[in-house]
Amino acid sequence: MNFFTIVLRGLLRRRVRTALTLVGISIGIAAVVALVGISEGFEKSWATGLKARGTDIVVSNMGGAMVPKPFSPTVRDRIAQLPQVSATCMLMVELMSVEEADMIMVSAREWGGFTWDKLAVTSGRLPKDENEQAVVLGQTAAEVLKKKVGDTLQVEATELTVVGIVNGGALVEDGSIILALPVFQTLMASEGKINVVDVRAQPGMTEEQLQALCAEINKVAPEVRAVSVAQHFNNSQGYKMIRAMSWGTSLLAVLVGVLGVMNTMLMTVFERKQEICVLLALGWKRSRIVRMVLWESALLGFAGGIGGVLLGILGVEAMQNAPAIKGLLEPDLSPSLLLKAVAIAVIVGVLSGLYPAWRSSRLNPAAALNG
Repeated sequence: MNFFTIVLRGLLRRRVRTALTLVGISIGIAAVVALVGISEGFEKSWATGLKARGTDIVVSNMGGAMVPKPFSPTVRDRIAQLPQVSATCMLMVELMSVEEADMIMVSAREWGGFTWDKLAVTSGRLPKDENEQAVVLGQTAAEVLKKKVGDTLQVEATELTVVGIVNGGALVEDGSIILALPVFQTLMASEGKINVVDVRAQPGMTEEQLQALCAEINKVAPEVRAVSVAQHFNNSQGYKMIRAMSWGTSLLAVLVGVLGVMNTMLMTVFERKQEICVLLALGWKRSRIVRMVLWESALLGFAGGIGGVLLGILGVEAMQNAPAIKGLLEPDLSPSLLLKAVAIAVIVGVLSGLYPAWRSSRLNPAAALNG
């Protein structure tokens, strides 16, 4: 009987207890995969959406909120005068409940602004002008709201006609209700207010030059903050909070797994006390006993990590297709995240096994005679 046979036999001795421990680890790792994957995917899909409509710089007043705070349109006028600015577009963006959707993006855009240009009409048409009481829906939004061209859509207390279905080239665009800015300002009683200015810089500008332009915008419009698309999420307190909450919540779940593995390994050491003493009496070094217990706990962590990754992927798929949030999430389950999750599980296993391993190495070989 070799070393690894003894390790595997130790894990399989109490199969039900080992299985329950694996379930605990898997749930914790699944939380890491799901929450962090959704958080990173949310950022990635927003960045893709901004690039899809040709935005280089986002000007807003995010603070710690998910939706920017309103400000005066005169901000855009000051920005547009800068020589490095090629084009600007005023927007009012809101996350709100609309008919069948508990939460959906509403994107009201300055009529004639460049953010309309990349919308590919798949059915119907775009609004005729900035005053038409009409909306166009991204493909996913149309599916979630169960609407087609010619239907009416109630936004707040106003009924608007769906005149077109569009492909926006990104999940955020496809999951949005899109309409002319003046129409939305009127129905929200927010005339003369916007909460985002999308800026398109002169062609060929590097990231360093975009950062310099952001600094210029911040000087002429100190009441808002300009950031390049690449830096948009890194500078947002709201998104930083989402990331922190995702990791914090998932690590709490992992902590439960740590306690489960430690309990399992302590019980294993207690039940195998005589066996370990016999091994010591046969000449096993105490360091080898420590390695045996650590290998058992590491294998528990690895198996739980694999199970957690699979469970997390299934959970994310289910959440992604849930009607309440469909069209808002595009999880980023990158190979690096999945590898990190498995690595966390193995580290959890090893750390959980340290104390039981130390306890097992302190046993007295003479105890083997007390069988």
